Amino acid sequence: MKPIPLLAAVLVLLTGCKRESSPPPIATGTNQTYAARGAVKAVAPNLRTATIHHQAIPGYMMEMTMDFPLQNTNELRGILPGDEITFTLVVGGNDEWIENLHRVGHRAETVTNGASMLHSMIPELKPGDRLPDYELLGEDGKRLHFSDFRGRALAFTFFFTRCPLPDYCPRMNQNFAETRKLLATNATTNWQLLCISFDAEFDRPEMLRNYASTYRGNRTDRWWFAAAATNVLAELAPRLDLMIMHEGAGISHNLRTVVLDTNGIIFRQFAGNDWTPQQLADALVQAAHQ
Repeated sequence: MKPIPLLAAVLVLLTGCKRESSPPPIATGTNQTYAARGAVKAVAPNLRTATIHHQAIPGYMMEMTMDFPLQNTNELRGILPGDEITFTLVVGGNDEWIENLHRVGHRAETVTNGASMLHSMIPELKPGDRLPDYELLGEDGKRLHFSDFRGRALAFTFFFTRCPLPDYCPRMNQNFAETRKLLATNATTNWQLLCISFDAEFDRPEMLRNYASTYRGNRTDRWWFAAAATNVLAELAPRLDLMIMHEGAGISHNLRTVVLDTNGIIFRQFAGNDWTPQQLADALVQAAHQ
């Protein structure tokens, strides 16, 4: 992958999430709605998503830049990068979208400061490459390495516990829960799931254990949670095209899920959140026989 400028990476690849400790909004049916305002940074050619640097959304998120999907693509017609808009963020049980877009002004593009992003010139890994043996801190407070899972096919993804948007970190963990159910009835048993937090300062072992129980219950077999320190992420993230940016108290990021075979070789990589638990389960079974 060719290196890309910081601003372009922020505008195109990142999505962010950070919940504030304010009172919750009023629910509308089964959804929650939030009034928001921000500046448009990019509009997808198919008009299905817009990248917006939004102001703090009281009761939900700090100020940050992220991609928002739309259900009605007509609302983006005539909206251009640089336009200031007001909009409504709708958060459902499993997804979120924006609606009621209104242009209220326009301003020249500026580069935000105070943001740090984990990305570098380190070559990106691809299927067939061996993943270096990085160290993580497990939910039990003990150090672990990717090599500890040799002999098993390993699927790992990235998240942080304070991520509120159901379409992002929660969906990754829900997909892992469904994948484990699918694999529980498969004859293949040499597989492992691993969820890695990139917010190690907040996601300490006790926090990870409590968070994990929401998705896997009391059964910890073949599904483990851990955290990666900043120095580990500085090397690991760019190798997997994982983009992480700290914006004040918030974290913006994209989504990456990786499957290793029994020898620690990258078997398959999933970008974004469109993959299904069945696809991940199939990849793990195939990787387990490599």
